[in-house]
Amino acid sequence: WGDWANYTASPLRAFENELGVQAPIGFFDPFGMTKDGDMEAFKRRRATELKNGRVAMLATMGYIVPEYFRFPGFCSPSEGVKFADIPNGLAAISKVPAAGWTQWFLFLGLIEKGVYTYDPTRSPGDFKNAGVLGVPNGSTMVPGEGRNRKLNSELANGRLAMMAIIGMFFQDGLTGSAWGDWAQYTESPLRAFENELGVQAPVGYFDPMGMSKDGDLKTFRRRREAELKNGRVAMFATMGFILPEYFRFPGYLSPAKDIKFADVPNGLAALGKVPLTGWIQILIFCGMVDFGLYRADESRDPGDYENAGILGVPNASGPMSDVEGRKRKLNSELANGRLAMVAITGMLFQNGMFGTTGPAMWGFGS
Repeated sequence: WGDWANYTASPLRAFENELGVQAPIGFFDPFGMTKDGDMEAFKRRRATELKNGRVAMLATMGYIVPEYFRFPGFCSPSEGVKFADIPNGLAAISKVPAAGWTQWFLFLGLIEKGVYTYDPTRSPGDFKNAGVLGVPNGSTMVPGEGRNRKLNSELANGRLAMMAIIGMFFQDGLTGSAWGDWAQYTESPLRAFENELGVQAPVGYFDPMGMSKDGDLKTFRRRREAELKNGRVAMFATMGFILPEYFRFPGYLSPAKDIKFADVPNGLAALGKVPLTGWIQILIFCGMVDFGLYRADESRDPGDYENAGILGVPNASGPMSDVEGRKRKLNSELANGRLAMVAITGMLFQNGMFGTTGPAMWGFGS
């Protein structure tokens, strides 16, 4: 694939040697928010990331510890609320008295504004009064490789904890527990189509936005049809990026304009080389195939056409008689189509950024 060093406008340039730049991602800034090289804005965002990560690590532990240990006695003696009476997770929000929440906010504000105050002369998240693990006035680490490794670990663990606590909130809200049984989520979009083709390990039925939770079979079939069609086109397109590097048709693409197949570059550059009449022919051909040969039939499964045999060959043999074998192969088609959609998107992106199309793109050697 292309060398990212060629991407001279990359936001990597300004802060690629900062803490938190770790393998395998490196400096991750897909929106280019730091490409202006503004150090003050970077330090502010890094301080925010550290703070959110530290809170998330405490919150994640706060979900786990109460399952095994509770403080004895009362959380609120005046209201008769014991620590043992407070449920774990989101349900605790309504159980803790308002006075308790007020005390929490006051305590956090005291820590934030009184003990750990931001100092622009120090690194983000490095507070004068905080020692190792944030212990006030505790010992500090000696600068060097060991300190950098531990600070990188803190950033990585904080990022993981932010993902973990969001996942715990999500699962707790839907099932009643941070590690509850998803079967308790009776409104889950899993229910309607969890036995359909394409529901494969380890993700299962993947519908994070709940677009199919209404159980509308007609809409599901339309989306599955579109997924299959896009996946099949993407598989052809992915092969179409690779094959021309090793084989070209002989002769002319356009005799009238003296354009040979060998003259057409691979990848996105071909768009400007193929004549307009060629694109019209391609669109007409695709339309004939889509509307004439492979017509959707509501009495058949999505993507299953009356005139199409195995591998889509018109009027070829089919359907497959082995039920389990057929299901396995249809699942493979969906999985391969999904992979191809990701692959062709990556190829188009890399081709557009670096102009690479050949073996340098997919790593087979020159």
